[in-house]
This record gives sequence, structure tokens and C-alpha cells, in this order.
Amino acid sequence: MATQSFDMIVIGAGPGGYVAAIRGAQLGLNVAVVEREHMGGICLNWGCIPTKAMLRSSEVFHLMHRAKEFGLKAEGIGYDLDAVVARSRSVAKQLNGGVGHLLKKNKVTAIMGEATLPAKGKVSVKTDKGTQELTAPNIIVATGARARELPGLEADGEQVWTYKAALTPKHMPKKLLVIGSGAIGIEFASFYNTLGADTTVVEVMDRILPVEDAEISAFAKKSFIKQGMKIMEKSMVKKLDRAKGKVTAHIETGGKVEKMEFDTVISAVGIVANTENLGLEKLGARIDRSFVVTDEYCRTGIEGLYVIGDATNGPWLAHKASHEGVMVAELIAGKNNVHPVKPEAIAGCTYCHPQVASVGLTEAKAKEQGRQIKVGRFPFMGNGKAIALGEPDGMIKTVFDAKTGELLGAHMIGAEVTELIQGYVVGQKLETTEEDLMETVFPHPTLSEMMHESVLDAYDRVIHI
Repeated sequence: MATQSFDMIVIGAGPGGYVAAIRGAQLGLNVAVVEREHMGGICLNWGCIPTKAMLRSSEVFHLMHRAKEFGLKAEGIGYDLDAVVARSRSVAKQLNGGVGHLLKKNKVTAIMGEATLPAKGKVSVKTDKGTQELTAPNIIVATGARARELPGLEADGEQVWTYKAALTPKHMPKKLLVIGSGAIGIEFASFYNTLGADTTVVEVMDRILPVEDAEISAFAKKSFIKQGMKIMEKSMVKKLDRAKGKVTAHIETGGKVEKMEFDTVISAVGIVANTENLGLEKLGARIDRSFVVTDEYCRTGIEGLYVIGDATNGPWLAHKASHEGVMVAELIAGKNNVHPVKPEAIAGCTYCHPQVASVGLTEAKAKEQGRQIKVGRFPFMGNGKAIALGEPDGMIKTVFDAKTGELLGAHMIGAEVTELIQGYVVGQKLETTEEDLMETVFPHPTLSEMMHESVLDAYDRVIHI
């Protein structure tokens, strides 16, 4: 095959790669994107999107059980796990097709195959028709990441699952162990627990959802225990004994090992970047624990080679990857005034029940930086809309710099907080102060009023508690 030349080649068509490709094409570049598996990457096919579809099913199931509270009747409530999974897969399929359509519409050349980087500015793609050689002065690596597997705790797809098997379960777990309580672990624990699995979560750190503010973690733990989950913190699964129909987990807590039996285990102990076998090291890229080291503009130090999304520095979130994709495409196209993506400006959302969302510094981090702070809190119980919705459990917490009034961080738990958090994200981007937020008129009755009250509380002006 003849060598094809482009202005920009993107390796990986997840939320980082396909967005970079589209933005590059919009700016007049001749762009190719290489994808080895699915358009839309893990996020659309096996991550963010299908998990939300499944969590929506469990949320509706949970509400059906509460029908009486709302003056409604629902009898013989049940679920069909295969149908729940089928709906989730069809949502993913629809979006996967949508990405292909968007690439076509923007005249991006899409190539299905496995890419390697044999030399600077060169990409070799193994396709089912043979090997295709591509060249471009600018290459973006957006190869994403996969589930980390710990020795002895490897997934087998039958009894021990990672996210893929958990999204297409062959059976409904009766007794479930979830290893790891980050967003992925907690979302699966929440889904299966709501559908009736006896669920235990083991976390090696001193609290679940360890990246969240400590108060939010504590609130989440209380909620999950109330829902019947068992939570084991400062604990480690040392090994799994697999036998027919059961898995015995050896769980160490405070030096003591306890044996517990489960029929299903979900491992959610972090991620490993898909950076091997590409030829990155040979080109001189620096790799730290599988992740490629880049500067704030995703540059590797090798001319024309950029790495975005989960293959580089965290936070490992789809929306961060997309923004980095846009930023790098604009850099390549020679746009002026391109701003780097700031990690502290990226919100994190966990779609468990209750939802968790946050942006910026936790109270502990702000204190660690030696800042004087003002902290405000407001409970869902004090909000009319939350009570009308039948969702009185939750809180909103805001952290301000006492000297300047800068909004340093916001942390929430409760109904629909994954949608609410964006208000604070926009506020931070516009460099808002407590005064701006206090003078903003929030509509009534809405959950967003709690965002206002939390700010008022930080300055001893709260009205409704």
C-alpha cells in the first residue's frame, strides 16, 4: 500500500481522540484517526455511557419500590437483568454509530487497525487488509487505559469480573465483593446492591471514595450502610481461592486476615495506560508507571508528539480527555491563546445512589496549602424541591479563601448533584467570588438554591437552617 500523508494523525478514537480529530478537521487540517476496537473508546462502549444506562434502570427499580410514598401503586415489582443489559448495550451502540457519523461528516479519515510508531512522524497500522503506512508532522496518542489487574486477583470473566463482565453479567450476583471504592467500584456496588445482591466493598485507604472530601465520604458510607452494603476500610484482599460456585476472599484488616465467601467479585483497583507496544520509549517518551509524562500542553518533549487523556497524567476522566484533544488540535493548527486544561478545574462525578460530585480543593487540601478558609454547608433536608422529590438526604459543601473570597472547591452528595456541580465549575472559570454567588438570584423551587445557601452559610448569612 502507498504511504498516506496527513497533517495530523490521532491514535485512539475515544472521547479524547475522536474529539481531537473533529476539532483538527474543523480548523482545516487533513486528519486521520486510527482505532483498533470501537469508535467512542471505552467511555462510550464499556464505561461512562453504558454504566449510566444500567444505573438508571436500578434507580427506576428503587423508585418503584417507593411508589407508596408518592401515593402510587406498583405491584409485583421485578426486573429482567438481560433486558437491563440489552438496553445499556443499545444505548452504547447508538452512540458508537454517532461517532462514526461525526467523523465522516467532518471528513476525518477513519482507519480500523492497530497502530505503532516506527519513527518520528510515522504511524504503521495493522489492518485486516495488511499494513498501512501513514505519515504526519503531528501525532496525538489517545490510547486510553484498561483495568489494573493485581496478581492473584486476576479477572476470569466468570467469578471475578472487571468492568466489561460487570456490564454484561452472565448471572446476577447473590453475594458480591467489590474490590476498590473509587467511582467505578462504587457505581457497580450501587447498581448490584440496589438489584438485591448482598454487597461488600473493600477499600485499602482509610475511607471510601478517597479522592472526595472526607465529609462527603463519611456521608456516602452512612448512606450505603443504610442501603445494606458492608463497607470495609483500611482493608486489603490478599488472595482469592476459586472453587466451583464460590470464591473465598482472604481480607486483611489491621493485621488480621478474615476469610469470606462470595459467588462474584468485581475488581476496580485502578487503571493501567495502554502505552506499551506502540514504540513510545524508542522515540524517547518518558513513561511513569505506564502513563506518558507530558507538560501542561500534553507535549512529550518529542517534536510533534502529544499524549492526551487516560494515557497521560490524571485525573483520568473523559471530559478532561476531550478538552485536551481540543487544546492540542488548536495548538497544532497554530491558534493563538490556547489555554492548558487545569486539573483543579475538572469536576468528578460518581453516579451511585446518592450521587457524588466535586470540583477543586477539598477542605483538607486547602488547609494543607496553608490557606485560611471559610466553609459553608447546606443539607438537602432544608430544601423544598428536595423534599417534594422525596430526596431529603444529601448536602452541599463549599470552600472559600477567607482573604480573597475565591471559590476553592465545592463538594456535593445527593439527588442530581452530577448536574448541579457545573454551576460551580462555571463560577470558578469566571473567577467568581463569594459576593458574586451571594448576589446571584437562584430560581425557586430548585435543588440549585442549596448551592446559594451553602455559600451564604460560609459567610454566616444562611437563611433556611
